[in-house]
Amino acid sequence: MKATFGGGCFWGVEAAFRKVKGVISTSVGYMGGHFENPCHLDVVSRVTGHAEVAQVEYDPTVVSYEELLNVFWNIHDPTSLNRQGPDRGEQYRSVIFYHNPEQQAAARLSKQSLQASRKYEKDIVTQIEPASTYWLAAQEHQQYLCKQVNS
Repeated sequence: MKATFGGGCFWGVEAAFRKVKGVISTSVGYMGGHFENPCHLDVVSRVTGHAEVAQVEYDPTVVSYEELLNVFWNIHDPTSLNRQGPDRGEQYRSVIFYHNPEQQAAARLSKQSLQASRKYEKDIVTQIEPASTYWLAAQEHQQYLCKQVNS
């Protein structure tokens, strides 16, 4: 199964999901924009409409989509519009791209439950959108934080 999340710079999002038992593979790229085959420079120029995302291949017999959603909610601030820490711009927006109706329903329910919990004083601004074309980022961005630790 496949899941796609945007929660700020894709390096940290990818690194968090890579550690989850049941995740088979991760990659980083771009989704949700209107520009064909964007590169990192295109996306950070804020003209493509894409979000930086981590795409996760997972084994649903080991880890559920709901568990992946819990990881997502806990690794970023879902109340911050187009910003995570020092990173600003629509490419850093909080977004869940769903790949089927079950993921859509689970994402909406998860967001509603988190909002109702009052964990955050502000409203959750995370977008929930259908997955679109996934543009893989350049190799230099794949597992970037892992490469930095090991160099």
